[in-house]
Amino acid sequence: MSQGKRDPVKEFEEIKEYHSRSSGIFFEFDRCLCCEQSTYQKIEVINNPHFGRVLFLDGLVQTTEKDEFFYHEMLAHPALVTHPDPQKVLIIGGGDGGVLKEVLRYPIKKAQLVEIDSHVLKVSKKYFPWLRGCLKDSRAEVVIADGKVFLKNSNQTFDVILVDSSEPVGPSVSLHEAAFYKAIKSRLAVHGVACTQLGSPFYHSEAISKVKFFLTKLFKTASLYTAPVPTYPGGYWCFSFLSDGLDPLAIKRNPPPGLKYFSQDIHRAAFALPNFLKEKLKES
Repeated sequence: MSQGKRDPVKEFEEIKEYHSRSSGIFFEFDRCLCCEQSTYQKIEVINNPHFGRVLFLDGLVQTTEKDEFFYHEMLAHPALVTHPDPQKVLIIGGGDGGVLKEVLRYPIKKAQLVEIDSHVLKVSKKYFPWLRGCLKDSRAEVVIADGKVFLKNSNQTFDVILVDSSEPVGPSVSLHEAAFYKAIKSRLAVHGVACTQLGSPFYHSEAISKVKFFLTKLFKTASLYTAPVPTYPGGYWCFSFLSDGLDPLAIKRNPPPGLKYFSQDIHRAAFALPNFLKEKLKES
């Protein structure tokens, strides 16, 4: 089958994402809803009988209808329940709108979503209904720009910055480098907090360790936390909590109602790292 198109008629084709040379995850699909090439990446949406609609960027799973809440809740809510009064929130990446959905649960004044690829927004708006609802909210603003360039050129400060990047390939490479985190720090308000995704503790522990090394030099608090994400490599994901004035375990508010995974108990437990990851971090 050609790289550009999948057969939208044939029932139960299969798409695979390799996590190592000999293992990974597969999805059967009865419908290929979208298979397009943007300026930056290949964008696919399939319908899987178990996970519903699944978004891939360059062949890597970004989100699914069934399990999106694990990742989006755990990226957004740890920052928003520990900040005493978040009003201005910046989301870098996250063109599927899942993190924006979580942010807008709070009584904030403004949420800016900076996405480099307008085509991801276009496709997500069509196939993932939560994004359509978010874009109707007057507090939400979408900016089509490279996140790193946006931070460099902006004179705004934000109470919370959330980085919903994909893997460090293609257009997301710069969002995993020390210079990008320095730019984040420069745009955080006093007592602001940033949370970012770092990858799989099982598959990407070496990369996580390297990032943690320079984060501890940049921020007074650079804590890692973890959460399950069933369709991501290893089914288990790592995030960073970055601040110069906030304690990640000092919860200031109750999370909003209606969440499927996050709670105050989950928040506290998430910062207890497994021994294998703690040992790896000691090596950096």
